[in-house]
Amino acid sequence: MELFYSDEVTAGKCILGPEESNHCVRVLRHREGDTINVIDGKGTLYECRIEAASPKETEALIINSIHGWGGHPYRLVAACCPTKNNDRFEWFVEKAVEFGVDMIVPLIGDRSERKVYKTERAQRIALSAAKQSLKATVPDIAEPVSVKEFLNGPRSEGSLALIACCFESESLPRRSIKEVLGAYDGSEIIVLTGPEGDFSPEEVELAISRGFIPVSLGDSRFRTETAAVASVAAVYFRFMER
Repeated sequence: MELFYSDEVTAGKCILGPEESNHCVRVLRHREGDTINVIDGKGTLYECRIEAASPKETEALIINSIHGWGGHPYRLVAACCPTKNNDRFEWFVEKAVEFGVDMIVPLIGDRSERKVYKTERAQRIALSAAKQSLKATVPDIAEPVSVKEFLNGPRSEGSLALIACCFESESLPRRSIKEVLGAYDGSEIIVLTGPEGDFSPEEVELAISRGFIPVSLGDSRFRTETAAVASVAAVYFRFMER
């Protein structure tokens, strides 16, 4: 199934920008009268008929729309520290979107090897992954924020807040992420994953004081990006069992 993206949906029409139009008209050779499927990145799929085809701008009339297309029955914020090797974090972004995530937050921790992260490329990867995995929603890629600032920020009442860390806290031992998710009857989840050197003890203690539950992902030692994907997958499979 071919999907195109438009951030300009007005007056019953979808306008494809230059990149999407070039792919539609030059690469796939669509012409006036052809039917195409367009997502708006906000959860709606539009069935459209092309009225004007150009490699620079394609205009299509909306025939039908499906709201919530390709969605999931939960809201997940995946906050992860970008890796020293940028390709590995981008791999996480791609796979997280394929499973189903609503926001990805790059975190800068006390032990992070990467202290600066630019989100432009990750946003493009998220769009591509959404189209590939048949989703009408493209998750938000937030601007980088420190772990402590994120922990002290607001969150939805009743949300389940988890921090995946490698060591046990004296004040609260880790629990299995499967166990914690299985006991939760809400749908708002936040999962934090640390950098290559894990979260600092101070960050974990702050997280616990803010209501985060330390969780384990099992006995295997994962790379940062693998742990982040495993957390997203755990949420996906928990809710897809319903």
